Amino acid sequence: MSARYAAMFHRLERRGEGAFGAFVMLGDPDLDTGAAVLDALVEGGADMLEVGIPFSDPVADGPTIQAAGERALRQGVTPPDCLGLLAGFRSRHPDVPVGILTYANLVLAPGRDAFYRAAARAGVDSVLVADVPSLEAPPFVAAAIRAGVDPVLIAAPNTSQPTLERVARLGRGYTYCVARTGVTGAERAMELDHTALFEQLGSLGAPPPILGFGISTPDHVCEALAAGAAGVISGSAIVKLVEQGDLRAVRAFIGEMKSATKP
Repeated sequence: MSARYAAMFHRLERRGEGAFGAFVMLGDPDLDTGAAVLDALVEGGADMLEVGIPFSDPVADGPTIQAAGERALRQGVTPPDCLGLLAGFRSRHPDVPVGILTYANLVLAPGRDAFYRAAARAGVDSVLVADVPSLEAPPFVAAAIRAGVDPVLIAAPNTSQPTLERVARLGRGYTYCVARTGVTGAERAMELDHTALFEQLGSLGAPPPILGFGISTPDHVCEALAAGAAGVISGSAIVKLVEQGDLRAVRAFIGEMKSATKP
């Protein structure tokens, strides 16, 4: 586990709090605003960030996040631009964990080792490659670890025991647990029945479980933590506010969500 994730989880455990993670699409709506958006997430109280790189075929993303990626692509935002944004963020916020959620094409295009080395140079703590199943993950995991980046893997309530064992063995940083089937988005109800999953992951020694996909209200945060999650990640609800161009609303929303992680 990266030093930043370990320090964050240790700090929050001492306080009796869960982690609140905020997701945005890098470069949405443009590079200059995108840098201000990243700062606003921390100013609002996010403990950790998860960020997307604009991609033309984001199979795990719902319509809100897809639209954010399209806005950034129309502005000509590239993966090197995104890493530049993250390097700037890291210089301003040296202690906040940052993870990338991306797709295999973007990792393989420059080469696995080159991608992870560039991510590490930008101050990235973890990478989740959303369309790589755990059976195909070992080369990605090995390249990440060589670069000093935590490989994050996905688990769900219907994940088989052998797959959970692989996820626990290969993953570092945290385990991304999906709150429902399908794609990301705040438009559909969350399907929260994860207590058994969290218990299984704990018994296997997996990295801390963080719940995502559809986390959009303080009640969702409370329910997730009560079920045994170490924290949550909210994405589409934040991306909608970014689209509206109101960073004050972004900070206020994150403040409300973070408050729900506190005892």
